Amino acid sequence: MMFADPPMIFADSKVQAVFDRYREREAADMERMRALGPEGFAIRDEFLLPIGEEAGRFLHALILARRPARILELGTSYGYSTLFLADAAHSVGARVVSMDLADYKQAFARAMLEDAGLAGHVDFRLGDAVEMIGAESGPFDFVLLDIWKELYLPCFEAFYPKLAEEGVIAADNMIQPAMDRPEVRRFREAVRAKADLQTVLLPIGQGIELAVKWSAGNDKL
Repeated sequence: MMFADPPMIFADSKVQAVFDRYREREAADMERMRALGPEGFAIRDEFLLPIGEEAGRFLHALILARRPARILELGTSYGYSTLFLADAAHSVGARVVSMDLADYKQAFARAMLEDAGLAGHVDFRLGDAVEMIGAESGPFDFVLLDIWKELYLPCFEAFYPKLAEEGVIAADNMIQPAMDRPEVRRFREAVRAKADLQTVLLPIGQGIELAVKWSAGNDKL
């Protein structure tokens, strides 16, 4: 039986070539996780746990439509989602600030972005996310939350005052995995308690909470 090649996602062949390498690693890591079974959970930090193509495409399209100037990514990890953000940022003249605590993950991400020709559009920050957000001047027009779920709420409380009017928040893993639901519930309750945030849960990928800041004085509607 003949199988078609995976579809092209990126217009730039260098970016697509890097994404194909992510696809290969994702498949290899999934196979290894299945082989390890429950033991794999203890070393899950070694695996590529990406947002997935559907969510990546959605975020890419959203950035192209919204045309943000500054994008904040909380959770560089191995750079899978950073590739989507940076490619869209390149198209609209934006910059990405990408934060992570793990130096080896961010080093991998940086190398991949360099191979894609997109590293110049990303400012990598290494360290404690809450502290680093506090050191940023803001404002941010687009925020992607894809970090350990116990950090969602403290990170939200740190960046919310720096979210631009009509700024967008996209938070991943709102539906899956099930083990994160208590932390996710606390985060979603905090977001929905803000009167100036219009928010909705989207069944894209593993679930994305999408919120837009729209203050009472905004008369564009």
